[in-house]
Amino acid sequence: MVVGGGPAGSSCAYWLAEAGWDVVVVEKKHFPRVKTCGDGLTPRAVRQLADMGLEDALAGSHKYSGLRAYGFGQSLEMQWPEHPNFPSYGYTITRHDLDGLVAERAVKAGATLLSGTEVVGPIIDDAGSTALPRLKGVMIREKASGDRSAGDRELLAHYVGVADGANSRVGRMLGTNRRRDLPLGMALRGYYTSDRHDDPFIESHLDIRDAEGNVVPGYGWIFPMGDGRVNVGVGLLSTDRRWKGVNTSHLMDAFVNWAPDSWGLSPETSLGPPTGGKLPMGLSVGPRTGANVLLAGDAAGTINPFNGEGIAYGYETGRLAAAALGHALNGEGSRALAGYDRQIEAAYGPYYKVARAFVRMISNPQAMKVCVGVGMRSEFIMSQLLRIMANLMRPDAPGPAEVGFRAMELISRLLPDEAAALEAEIAGAA
Repeated sequence: MVVGGGPAGSSCAYWLAEAGWDVVVVEKKHFPRVKTCGDGLTPRAVRQLADMGLEDALAGSHKYSGLRAYGFGQSLEMQWPEHPNFPSYGYTITRHDLDGLVAERAVKAGATLLSGTEVVGPIIDDAGSTALPRLKGVMIREKASGDRSAGDRELLAHYVGVADGANSRVGRMLGTNRRRDLPLGMALRGYYTSDRHDDPFIESHLDIRDAEGNVVPGYGWIFPMGDGRVNVGVGLLSTDRRWKGVNTSHLMDAFVNWAPDSWGLSPETSLGPPTGGKLPMGLSVGPRTGANVLLAGDAAGTINPFNGEGIAYGYETGRLAAAALGHALNGEGSRALAGYDRQIEAAYGPYYKVARAFVRMISNPQAMKVCVGVGMRSEFIMSQLLRIMANLMRPDAPGPAEVGFRAMELISRLLPDEAAALEAEIAGAA
């Protein structure tokens, strides 16, 4: 059983069903449904969709070729880099359209989708000594029509994958927590009409400011949707007490007022009030596994701290979760789930540790000004940084980005997160 039909849940369900396993997806909403998101698919996400046989379904979506970065009076246009494993392009598509496509693909592979069905509680078999309790299954509540409930019933399962998103009610019921010492993102986005709706670049602003003109740790984005609209948003990286009181709605208003006039952003072109939410980043949520339960995607805090990307990591961790659950069902049991935890750490742990240190460093306005200001004057530096921040470093031909990241990774291995934070503060002061 998989709880949640978003990127991680539908990916997990697809790969399990494709391998011949019986899998049920429990999704609270009915597809299509609106989901707050930046709507950008990077090359990593496109690769996962292609592997699920879905790239042709993206043909009507807006295809873009790279990133346009703005910062401290400078701008650069950078194509996605060539890579042996990932395409050199991305797409923009609303989650309203995308999530239904992937869920439908899982169903076609053999998964059963229970939409309009809410998990109201776990059925605990044994609290045991594992990080998360052993489950018999979950209690579900199905809506018959409108707001009228069809009543609660048991849904039993040998194994349970939890992929119910950033707020993960089921994860919290089982005892997961977010580490408060690790970065948390907060994002807000809205849609606007724009003549530049089919621009070939997504746009990122690296020096967003509050209403008083102060630089805050975060970024603003304008993503062309190709259908007359652009997705506009701000992300704030809450790394210490200085930024916990920042109002993201005010930050959004300030960004819209400050954005380049050519986009035509204004109250008149707005298509409705913005919506937002919290972004658990950098493997900040745990425990991720128990005797017969595991977490994937945003529920496990797998969002990339470098750029706030979550969709690709939802697909990737959902796929890893499916492999682990398949091995468990084949007789390996809880050992396979423990192996999943180790795979997650191996795949993302060192990278995210560097990313967390980077986030802490740029939370210092002076350090951010130096880093971004210097970088934006060099297309070479920024193109290498793009490789790192989008996690598109090459395994076959190490270049400056790969060598630079390996050096940062080596340093981060020697330091616990707390020491890395202190190191970042010292670097910022210097």
